[in-house]
Amino acid sequence: MSKSITTYEELLQEEQRLTQQIKSQGLLLKADLEALKESLHPVGKAVNFINKMATRDHTGPLANFGIDFGIDLLVRKVILARAGWFTKIFVPFIVKNYSSHIVNDEHRAKFAQKIQNIFNKIRPKRQGQKDAKAS
Repeated sequence: MSKSITTYEELLQEEQRLTQQIKSQGLLLKADLEALKESLHPVGKAVNFINKMATRDHTGPLANFGIDFGIDLLVRKVILARAGWFTKIFVPFIVKNYSSHIVNDEHRAKFAQKIQNIFNKIRPKRQGQKDAKAS
């Protein structure tokens, strides 16, 4: 306030000036909050990623059982066969939790096909077995 108010008209003018100032400060505050939200977006993604590693999605229990079994077999028995006991416990736990979040209904069929392809590469069928099953 630059000068003292002596008349009613000056009071109304001061009220309008303060109302405009409040509106402009509100707009500035909204813009600052939006900028802050945008700058914190990567932090939110990191927290979401860590949350997916620490918790399990229970939407598809049968598919999760299959994924858990496959991860146990593949990660614990094949990939981490010579690792220490802590690694054999910790890494599959993290992989199971994260995979339960990323695998939805559309991805479950593709995932099953990839697992089947991996097993076919590990244990390829002999030519005689293929012909016997085809007939």
